[in-house]
Amino acid sequence: MPEISRFLGIIIRMYLREHAPPHFHAEYGEYEITVDIQTGVVTGRFPRRALNAVLDWYVLHQDELMANWQAAIDRKPLSKIEPLE
Repeated sequence: MPEISRFLGIIIRMYLREHAPPHFHAEYGEYEITVDIQTGVVTGRFPRRALNAVLDWYVLHQDELMANWQAAIDRKPLSKIEPLE
């Protein structure tokens, strides 16, 4: 599963052959969440501060995330996305 971004100890990944709806995975220590790219709905558990950071990052990069999702469907390389600063 390619890593597309990393910030504040959070790793953002997207599987190459994943099921719909479009989503990405975030890992922070032993925690993991899945975020729906179209709706922002979160599945899983994350510490509040880390969750807020992921959601802030998601809002800034939603278009890039959708472009990566399409690349994954087309079996093309995924692009790195700037981390949250």
